[in-house]
Amino acid sequence: MNEKKMNTLFTVNLDGESFWEGMFEGTEKRPKTLSMGEYGIRRGLDRVLRVFREHQVEATFFVPGVIARRHPQAVEKILDGGHEIAFHGDTHRPMQLLSDEELAEEFSRGTESLRKLTGVRPEGFRAPEGEVTEAVFFAAVRAGYRYSSSLYDNDMPYLRGDLVEIPMNWNLHDFPYFAFNYGPAFPLGQSRVSSYRRVEENYVEEMDAYLHYGLTYVAQFTPQSIGSPGKIQILEHLLEHMEPLRDAMRVMTCGQLAGEFRKQ
Repeated sequence: MNEKKMNTLFTVNLDGESFWEGMFEGTEKRPKTLSMGEYGIRRGLDRVLRVFREHQVEATFFVPGVIARRHPQAVEKILDGGHEIAFHGDTHRPMQLLSDEELAEEFSRGTESLRKLTGVRPEGFRAPEGEVTEAVFFAAVRAGYRYSSSLYDNDMPYLRGDLVEIPMNWNLHDFPYFAFNYGPAFPLGQSRVSSYRRVEENYVEEMDAYLHYGLTYVAQFTPQSIGSPGKIQILEHLLEHMEPLRDAMRVMTCGQLAGEFRKQ
């Protein structure tokens, strides 16, 4: 096994109902669709925080500004757990569709919402679902951000211009496995929900492989999907699998990793 310890990051996208509003026009008039995102705030988040607390894991929560304004108590719970708050857009609209002026407003308003609520200016951002353009990275730098976790082109952090990029892997994101809605159709092909056991195996098998090669493991979770009574066991079992391996890992937040990377 590689002697270099594996950087291990647990990240959470607290999209709430903003995922559906940003993805589909007119969703604000669809209470059934919105209720899936609201479930993540009302029920799923508490389960995710409990599991992290029981296993003494500090995570990074990417939060849209609109969710911070609507659900300040959710952000307070995250802070009480000792976790990092990072930026996930303001309205969760796909950023490639925004003009330069709209991007500037998106970063400005959302960043200020998080700063007011937390007392700390967020250091990092993760672009909402959808494409990310050079204009997005430019807007992030102008807004004072120091790291991004928006791309899928590596399994180690690297410097991309003025930003430290912490890449991800779709295999380690719960939402594509489990998100489903009839109308508006999501996903468009109307595929069915994945096997819980097989998804758990994916997370575990990737963890073992990343550990073997000494890479940076970035797991993503979404409370409206992972936070159900059955699916939360995926996170529980993953952290139980991690416990005997922890001496070979560095469990940290995205902000901590980005800060160390810059020093190096």
